[in-house]
Amino acid sequence: MPPRMKLSAITLDCPDPLALAAFYQRATGLAPHPGSTADFAGLRTEDGLFIGFQRVDDHRPPHWPGSAVPQQLHLDFDVDDLDEAESWLLELGAGKPEFQPGGERWRVLTDPAGHPFCLVAKG
Repeated sequence: MPPRMKLSAITLDCPDPLALAAFYQRATGLAPHPGSTADFAGLRTEDGLFIGFQRVDDHRPPHWPGSAVPQQLHLDFDVDDLDEAESWLLELGAGKPEFQPGGERWRVLTDPAGHPFCLVAKG
């Protein structure tokens, strides 16, 4: 039997960790990690998952949906109302790529560092 593993952290490369942490903090309401610095910032969920943002000076943002610079990973967030969540996140600085394959089930947005993430309609 393999050992039990629990996901404890997800870390995103970016050019400005504090700015990206602030975007996700406003978007999710998660608490900022008190040890955040200009080189590495983070947020923590109530169940202990750490979302980190690390400085990469030559960061190249992913391109959605192309693969010239692959997305590497993306985050999904369940929301009650796709339109409301999208509008709010665009006001916070998210971008909305033209290519939207999810129809009314999900929306693809990009964070200020260019990482794609999805809003998924609950239920």
